[in-house]
Amino acid sequence: MTTLSDTTRDKLMKVSVATISTALFKRGLRNQTIQDVQPVAGKGRNMVGPAYTLRYIPAREDLNKLEVFRNPEHPQRACVESCPAGAVLVMDSRKNPRAASAGSILVTRLMVRGVAGVVTDGGFRDSPEIAGLSIPAYHNRPSAPTNLTLHQALDINVPIGCGDVAVWPGDIMVGDDEAVIVIPAELADEIADEAVEMTAYEDFVTERVLAGQSIIGLYPATQPGNIEDFATWRAKHGR
Repeated sequence: MTTLSDTTRDKLMKVSVATISTALFKRGLRNQTIQDVQPVAGKGRNMVGPAYTLRYIPAREDLNKLEVFRNPEHPQRACVESCPAGAVLVMDSRKNPRAASAGSILVTRLMVRGVAGVVTDGGFRDSPEIAGLSIPAYHNRPSAPTNLTLHQALDINVPIGCGDVAVWPGDIMVGDDEAVIVIPAELADEIADEAVEMTAYEDFVTERVLAGQSIIGLYPATQPGNIEDFATWRAKHGR
């Protein structure tokens, strides 16, 4: 697993997915936000951690009967028990929410084991119960049918696609109350630094706009006076 420093984790906990997406766009990365996925319930805090992945393929009826869950090595069950604490479990369900990627019992187990969050481009069953858990969870929509009806868990911790985004094991996942984004592991430290700086300026701009100032020359900062005012604001607020 990728080693994510506490410093970088703390920085990413305090910035939005929207801000991170702009920082990645500056580096030519346009397709890092997972599409058609939203929080099961907002948590008021970010989800941050290295990706640990599970890949589903279309289910084949003769191989996907309820009895498969008796096997302790079944990939879905094994994945839940092997996902490291602090990681984010990311599931490739081929953007198909017609059957669940997981349910509340498995998500609860992940939470108890210290996993940082869970993401699927499919759906979760027992979504009202999952919404009440402390672990951040993201999906396309609620889905009551068991995964076995449409999904066959196959590979653990391999590169996957999730919501039209390539996810490699160890990529840094960040989710807020709006969306989930994938940061290549080698860029995590510099993206975190830049996003913190961008957030400080965005907070300054928001304060000025609420006070009635025009965005022209302010956002972006093309007028030197605004840059000077921002420096004063940072000193005042310790940012």
